[in-house]
Amino acid sequence: MTTAALPAPAADLVTRLRQWLPLGPEQAALRDEYLSFVGGSPHTALARDGGPEHVTGSCFVFTPDLARVLLCFHKKGRFWVQLGGHVEPVDGSVAEAAYREAREECGIDDLSPIGALLDVDRHGLGGGFRCSVHWDVGFAAIARPEAAPVASAESEDVAWWPVAALPENVPPQFGRRLAGVLAELAHQRA
Repeated sequence: MTTAALPAPAADLVTRLRQWLPLGPEQAALRDEYLSFVGGSPHTALARDGGPEHVTGSCFVFTPDLARVLLCFHKKGRFWVQLGGHVEPVDGSVAEAAYREAREECGIDDLSPIGALLDVDRHGLGGGFRCSVHWDVGFAAIARPEAAPVASAESEDVAWWPVAALPENVPPQFGRRLAGVLAELAHQRA
């Protein structure tokens, strides 16, 4: 698959996935599945209305020391989760979508992206969602220590949590995902 024939956001994602060398074999295998999924339906894989399964972008927002992560309490899901959402027509890439969604959902405009692509996480959604599976792509950003988050219309609350003391009501495997993101960040910064 050549990226020249793909829509810009799909081409950017394929390039990022090909360049990413994940630390763990599970992430490497999932990365390869993402390449097949996007390559198999490049015009719909990133579209919110492209079908019941599509790519989304997440942004794990941290304090500069990486000791705390900003989570939102998702209205539909009824759990604490990282910021992020769907790729919109205004987004030139999944990374842009992730950072835009983070700014919108936490009310902090001054986020500094760190690292490159950090993880992939395909997960099913429960009732209340119009789609059934998100092929989520994780990125990260740093917020200034004095920045005060504000909840958006999509969440009931936004709050800082110690990465070592997450709230009880997070999605299954969220702690594992967060640990993987932090390990990837440490590896990319080394």
